[in-house]
Amino acid sequence: MTTSLAASPLAPTYDRSAVTTGIVHMGVGGFHRAHQAMYLDRLMRAGKALEWGICGVGLLPQDAAMRDALTGQDHLYSLTLKHPDGRREHTVIGSIHDYRFAPEDRPGVLEVLTAPATRIVSLTVTEGGYNIDDATGAFDTAAPGAVHDAEHPHEPETAFGYLVEALRLRREAGTVPFTVMSCDNLPGNGRAARTAVVTQARMSDPGLAEWIETQVAFPSSMVDRITPRTTPEEVEQIAAELGVRDAWPVVAEPFTQWVLEDHFCAGRPPLEEVGVQLVEDVVPYELMKLRLLNASHQWLGHWGRLLGMTYAHEAAADADIAAVTRAFLAREAQPCLLPVAGIDLDDYVDTLFERFTNTAVADTLARLTFFAPSGMPKFVLGTVRDNLTHGGPIRLAAALCAAWSLGVLGVDEQGGEIEQVDDLRPLAQAQETADPLAFISNTAVFGDLAEDERFRTTYLEELRLLREQGARARMRDLVTG
Repeated sequence: MTTSLAASPLAPTYDRSAVTTGIVHMGVGGFHRAHQAMYLDRLMRAGKALEWGICGVGLLPQDAAMRDALTGQDHLYSLTLKHPDGRREHTVIGSIHDYRFAPEDRPGVLEVLTAPATRIVSLTVTEGGYNIDDATGAFDTAAPGAVHDAEHPHEPETAFGYLVEALRLRREAGTVPFTVMSCDNLPGNGRAARTAVVTQARMSDPGLAEWIETQVAFPSSMVDRITPRTTPEEVEQIAAELGVRDAWPVVAEPFTQWVLEDHFCAGRPPLEEVGVQLVEDVVPYELMKLRLLNASHQWLGHWGRLLGMTYAHEAAADADIAAVTRAFLAREAQPCLLPVAGIDLDDYVDTLFERFTNTAVADTLARLTFFAPSGMPKFVLGTVRDNLTHGGPIRLAAALCAAWSLGVLGVDEQGGEIEQVDDLRPLAQAQETADPLAFISNTAVFGDLAEDERFRTTYLEELRLLREQGARARMRDLVTG
């Protein structure tokens, strides 16, 4: 075996000792390492952007594991792309060159955040990490972390407490503010980041909040790459293939996309040179992903699990599930999208199914459906609302909701157990015994859709037909009907 990743023939050829921090990233996980860090590594391999090196920041106690993995191998790690034909493409990424663990090194984190060379702070802290109420879009000022950081602003604990304190220190020192660049998978992520930072600041220093609103850039982005959890088996296989042990390798699909709003207050690396789409408005691209890709995941998940399937590639390769999913995208979803510059939507959908049927990725339906309670309102029900407003078709979406409700009961059509049923089961059970509208009357998910006569009637009809016909026969009728 090779002695280290640095000695691997796949290691970066650029001088990593010349890399300096220009980006601080909060929430270093598999996706960041397979996506944003990979793009920066591409630039550095082209002899550019060495001043845009990444310093990772871990905020949670469990992030100590990532710190230990990276610092033990000079912050290098391997990225393995799993191609549909079984080919595995390895590289070693070197754009992360430093890491700070906030629970044990608050001064170190603030030091790197306030350094004049730091011009971007990027985030992958998960949708829940923004502390934003889905219904109102407001920052939860009563959350314990927000309260702590408002009462002790110089001793922050949360991501947004750190950003506020760092921006305060930069303002006091006369240092230009950094750009806050969200790379989390939520619509309007730049707006969400702005809301979180400004509101957190307002809780302790209204004047600072006003300065942040006028001086700090919060570009939105749309990011895409399936990055499954790295299993112990993958760790062993990658060690054998590379000839060196990587403490925490990353695996991903070959496809990657990053659409980024070109709005920065302190400069940026030339990301457009390595495939990033820099645009004025990311909203059309967000809608495209949410209502085509993420919606398709729900179609695969809810129909696939009724038929006893485990993996996304099984469902995507099933002729009936593929046909009904494509019918929904073509008839109900695509007509509601905004124009998407530079994207052929039919080609995009074809590419989705190429990705979904990649057996090497082995994405599970349990993972996809886990996100249904928070995701369906954005992925599918937004399309329903648009079609209700404009008189468009809603039958396919209503059928998906019916399939979801039956899957929540926890038993597939063969009598097998459905793994990882979401916590809506009591409503699904009530729908079976007492109230046919119980499931869609959950306003946290469906809002007021149960009060819309057209949706309500269509949903009840689809629920009846699904029970009578079974999933496969109903899908076929939906496609031909």
